[in-house]
Amino acid sequence: MTEIITVTGNIATEPEQRTIAEGVRVTSFRVASPHRRFDRGSGKWVEQYTNWFTVSAFRGLGEHAYASLHQGDRVVVTGRLRLRDWDTGSKRGTTAEIDADSVGHDLLWGTTSYQRADGGDADRGAGEQARTGEQAAAGATDASGWTIPAGDLVGAGADRVSAASGGPDETPF
Repeated sequence: MTEIITVTGNIATEPEQRTIAEGVRVTSFRVASPHRRFDRGSGKWVEQYTNWFTVSAFRGLGEHAYASLHQGDRVVVTGRLRLRDWDTGSKRGTTAEIDADSVGHDLLWGTTSYQRADGGDADRGAGEQARTGEQAAAGATDASGWTIPAGDLVGAGADRVSAASGGPDETPF
């Protein structure tokens, strides 16, 4: 049985990247996930305990995580939970590990800038991704192939999309 888990917390160690069997790249880092409760008596949040997880991100996800994440970043991690027992002779314990399916910054605590990776064209200039009303109509795509939302259109094209969809507040689906 596979346990899928979603964890929010802070990256506690700088992400490290290594190559394992058959040339597979993996990025690993530790996440501290504190659990707090609100103390009505003091009117403050009180930390109860912190769970620690070792996160492993493989292949493309690992490459992107290594390029994007740093110690101290607040993140959301979803993946498969593995509990590993260990014994050093003098100490025994259990380690919680997550094989990540997805990793991202927790936008509740800050902002981030997203850059779509599309086969090595990651450094395409912003000017090539500009959107104008003349270039974009309903169902149009930008230079990277993503559909342009009607709210991002400027000029005459925006008017055509709003009229076709019944107005700016109506969902087109």
